[in-house]
Amino acid sequence: MELRKTVIVKETIEADDLGGACAPIVRVAALAVIRNPLAGKKADDLTPLFDLGGALGTRLMDELVALLGAAPVSYGKAAIVGVAGEMEHGGAMTHPKLGKPMRAAVGGGKALIPSNVKVAAPGTPIDLPLGHKDEAWSFDHFDTMTVMVPDAPRPDEIVLCMAVADGGRPNPRCGGGPITD
Repeated sequence: MELRKTVIVKETIEADDLGGACAPIVRVAALAVIRNPLAGKKADDLTPLFDLGGALGTRLMDELVALLGAAPVSYGKAAIVGVAGEMEHGGAMTHPKLGKPMRAAVGGGKALIPSNVKVAAPGTPIDLPLGHKDEAWSFDHFDTMTVMVPDAPRPDEIVLCMAVADGGRPNPRCGGGPITD
């Protein structure tokens, strides 16, 4: 693995978008910038990227949970692929093997881990989706954390993003009632 750098982002939310106070919500994200070994190549075998995603999850998730300072309630993942790669490269990083170390670090994880992938130039932000780790339909935990690395991804890189949070949205009012849509 050619890891160029890791960026850790920690935010504490103490009010909603309109300034209404809320109990503090802490979110922590890790953004790992790696060289994409498949950049510029048409490859049907994406196994090298599966393995990289799993290895980065194992390397970073315990640190994220420790930085959270409380029990994780929500989690999410995302990838930004440099322009010499393809969206499927991001999917290969986030799906087949990243989930296992994420679930191990949060102590469970019955729900699917929400994810987002895109191909973009350096400095492009991505909305990293968050959802409750055990209750897939907990509307109060549907959220995003916007993250970016100013100089990444370079064309031959991928930014792999993982996040955990100790709560849902500030002052949620959508509830967890019956699903009608």
